[in-house]
Amino acid sequence: MYQDRARLTRLWEAELAAFRAARPESARLHRAAEEVMPGGVPMLWMEKWPGPWPVYVTEAKGARFRCADGIDHVDLCLGDTGAMVGHAPEASVRAIAERLAQGSTFMLPTEDAAAAAHELAGRFGLERWQFTLSATDANRHVLRYARLVTGRPKVVVIDYSYHGTVDEAYATLDADGRVIPRRGNIGPPVDPALTTIVVPFNDVPAMRAALATGEVAAVLVEPAMTNIGIVLPEPDWHEGVARACRDAGSYLVIDETHTLCAGPGGMTARDGLRPDAVVVGKTIAGGVPAGAWGMTTTFADAVRAKLDPDGEGLEDIDVGGVGGTLAGNAVSMAGIRATLAEVLTPEVYPGMIARAAEWTAGVQAAIDEFGVPWQVTQLGCRAEYSFRPTPPRDGREAAEADDFALQQYLHLHSLNRGILVTPFHNMALMSPATTSADVERHTVAFREAVASLFG
Repeated sequence: MYQDRARLTRLWEAELAAFRAARPESARLHRAAEEVMPGGVPMLWMEKWPGPWPVYVTEAKGARFRCADGIDHVDLCLGDTGAMVGHAPEASVRAIAERLAQGSTFMLPTEDAAAAAHELAGRFGLERWQFTLSATDANRHVLRYARLVTGRPKVVVIDYSYHGTVDEAYATLDADGRVIPRRGNIGPPVDPALTTIVVPFNDVPAMRAALATGEVAAVLVEPAMTNIGIVLPEPDWHEGVARACRDAGSYLVIDETHTLCAGPGGMTARDGLRPDAVVVGKTIAGGVPAGAWGMTTTFADAVRAKLDPDGEGLEDIDVGGVGGTLAGNAVSMAGIRATLAEVLTPEVYPGMIARAAEWTAGVQAAIDEFGVPWQVTQLGCRAEYSFRPTPPRDGREAAEADDFALQQYLHLHSLNRGILVTPFHNMALMSPATTSADVERHTVAFREAVASLFG
C-alpha cells in the first residue's frame, strides 16, 4: 500500500485537471450519452476508466488510436486482448468487408468455417472445434458438455481466475476455506458453493483434494493467471493438474483467451500441455466478435454419444443451452480465417515478445532507480507490474497487492500523456504493429510517474 496518501491525492487532482482541460469534446459526447445510457456508456464497466468521463475514440489503426479531441494515443490496452492483432488489420478488414457484402449470417456454414477450424486444430493440437461469439460463451458450453458426459454437477475454478461472465468463476474462498461469492458478484443465480469448488493457483494438493470428492465434471483454468495480475505456473502445476484430472475422470479445460499472448498456440502448444478442451476468443477474428472451443476426438465423441444415443438425430440440440443464433456466423468465420492465416501468424510473435521485453525492462529500470517495492512479470507479448516486491504465487497474493487509488493515478497519468494501458490492472500488450518508439514513450512516462510518487 502506497503510504503518502496526501501526495497521491494532490497528484491525482492535478492529473484530473489536465484531463478536463485537454478533452472537452469527449466531455460533450459523454453529457449527450448520459441522456440515454446509464453512466453514459454502452456497458457499465466502462465507467471504471480513470477520469471524470471516458475517452471517445474516432479512429484506430495498428497500435494507435485518435480520440474525439484529436489526441493521438499509443494503445497498450488493445481492447484487453480483443485487438491484440492491432486495430483494423488489412487482411482481416478485407475478408470481413467482402463477407459482409455477400451476406453475414444464415444459420448455415460457409467454407471459411472449416478453414478456421483446421487452423485452430493445427495450433492447439485438439481435433474438433466449434464456434460462438465470445470466449465466455465457449466456456459455458464446454462446462455444459462436461456435465453432460460425466453426469457430475460441479466445476473446479482457480481462486481469482477470470473466464468472462461464467457464473461458476465468480467464487472465492473465505478465511475458513468455504466457497463464497466473490466481491462484486452481481446477482448470482445460485449460491456458488452449489456449483463450484475453488482451488488456489499452484496448489496441486488442493486440486487433488477437490477432485477426490467425485463431484467434479471439469476443471477450468487459465494456463497462467492474467486478470488479477500475471501469475505464472510453478514447474509441477500443469502436470499435477492434468494427472489429477485423469485420475478423477474429470475434464481439463484450458482457457487461452488471454494467454494466446504466449505464442500462436498459446501456452498449450508452447508448454506441451494436454487438455481435453481449449477455449479461445477475443482477438482471433481481427476485431469482430468470435469465440471458439476445441475438444479432443474422445471428448467430442462422448458428447455426441450422449446427445444422440440412438443415432436418431440431435432433436434437442437447438434448445439445449449450447449455441446462439449468431454463433458461427459467416462474418466471424471469415475474420478468424483471415486473422489466423495472415495476421496473427507465428512469424509476428518474436517481434511482439521483444517489444514486451523492452516494456518490462523500462518498468524494471524505474523500479530499480527509485527503490520501489514493486515487481514486473512478462508472459509472451504481455507484461504487468504489481504493487508487491516479489511475483505473486496465486490469485489471493496478487489481489492483496492491489491499491485502486494508486492504480487509477498511474493510469490517468499515462492517459494524459497519450498512452492507454489496460484498465483495472497494470498490464500492457503488444501487437504486431507496436514499435520500440511506442514502448519508449511508456518508459519515459512511467519513470515520470514513479518519480512523482517516490522522488
